[in-house]
Amino acid sequence: MTKLLWAKCKESVLSVFPIVVIVTLLNFTVAPMPLYSMFLFLFSALGLTLGITLFNLGVDISLMPIGEYIGSALVKSKNLLLIVSLTFIIGVIISIAEPDLLVLAGQINGIPDSVIILTVSIGVGIALVGAFLRILFQIPLSRILTGCYLSAFALSGFTGKSFLSIAYESGAVTTGPIMVPFIMALGLGLAAVRGDKTTEEDSFGLISFCLIGPILAMLILGLFFQPSGGSALSIPHLPSLTHVFRLYLANIPEYIKQVAIALSPMFLLFIVFQLSVLHLRRKKLLKILIGTIYTFLGLVLFLTSANVGFMPAGYQLGSLLVEYAPLWVLVLVGTIAGYFVVAAEPAVFVLKEQVEEITEGAIPARTMGIGLSIGVAVSVGLSMLRIITGISLLYLVIPGYTLALILALFVPHLFTSIAFDSGAVASGPLAATFLLPFAIGACETMGGNIFTDAFGIVALVAMTPVLTIQCFGLIYRIKTKKAEKESMIPVAEDSIILYDKEED
Repeated sequence: MTKLLWAKCKESVLSVFPIVVIVTLLNFTVAPMPLYSMFLFLFSALGLTLGITLFNLGVDISLMPIGEYIGSALVKSKNLLLIVSLTFIIGVIISIAEPDLLVLAGQINGIPDSVIILTVSIGVGIALVGAFLRILFQIPLSRILTGCYLSAFALSGFTGKSFLSIAYESGAVTTGPIMVPFIMALGLGLAAVRGDKTTEEDSFGLISFCLIGPILAMLILGLFFQPSGGSALSIPHLPSLTHVFRLYLANIPEYIKQVAIALSPMFLLFIVFQLSVLHLRRKKLLKILIGTIYTFLGLVLFLTSANVGFMPAGYQLGSLLVEYAPLWVLVLVGTIAGYFVVAAEPAVFVLKEQVEEITEGAIPARTMGIGLSIGVAVSVGLSMLRIITGISLLYLVIPGYTLALILALFVPHLFTSIAFDSGAVASGPLAATFLLPFAIGACETMGGNIFTDAFGIVALVAMTPVLTIQCFGLIYRIKTKKAEKESMIPVAEDSIILYDKEED
């Protein structure tokens, strides 16, 4: 347990540290923050690191086993109606507990948080059912995704402009630190329903459904609702160090309540499965209980640190850069932040190793990591340009995903599955808690519309890894075909030589 805890602590430090360095450097150069605001940010960074550590530890020893047990139990029931119904319920429950979604909903004025969370959760539930049915009936992933994204592009023409970016943002933030490991664990159990050679391929692709499902649901919601006013973010007035600690402690009870409400349905569902189907032994139950406590404490620390210190710091930094520095500095800082945020994302390490293993070293993990980092850096840089120029998100999203879907016709199917899942991996916790507030702060200071210009940054962060991995998939296919041709030539020559000797 201690070894695992240290490993998770190292991952968390690597995730948060680059942002701390960037903010600290800017604080002492072009964007000086008030002393106690900077202290609140550093204190929150420490809390965020500890929160992510405990949360990730809890996910490993609690949420992922729960997902595997439930997925296995669903498959063994062999009751299609029961599997579909419970898969939908699981999708809804797991989305309600997603911390990044809670963070996003809190930043949108004019629409109740509960409406946004419920809409996204229903979208995920339906998407998860669709993912299971695809596995069961062996429908190509690219065919379904093409239909879903074409539907999203069509709905974009009818949804209000102020809601478009929020809709595309919702998919990227929903596939966060709770959903991704739980759904992947569930997917391994669901994919085993067939148990043939396509099981590995089928275990990927579930997250891509959970990304497009909320987008479609929110685009439909946008036909009836529109956000209003400005950002819900504000910069706290902190005249002393005492006020910093008071602010932090005053918010903890609220987030304890939020996390308890968010996690309760998921663990109640597990209790129902335990009593009716699983009947796990006491030792396993004790391990899951300990993991649940870690998950709870980590999530409380994460949400408190993100909302109280990290998000206001990102908002303030974006505002100060626009106020005191040339606009090209805003683009440069965004690009650098994007590069290091994804480079330090723990889940990216897993993705890189997966691709290297699948390609048998043809695409090295290091090359893959650099490609992903550059892709996300470009996407954040483009997001800053959107704030400056007011370019619609659709001018980037539609060509980007269209190209990704075209590439799906040429790359191996497994690459397509991994590519569309990878967007969720890259758009980790820091995208919603720092990059989005950073964009909102810059946009409001420039007098822009945050709903059309600032929102959408996480959506672009989720899109570029899809394109990056699809391009790597194309390179892999070209290399493989070239290697096959080269390996055929010597065999042909040897056979001719042997034939000639026999004739002699």
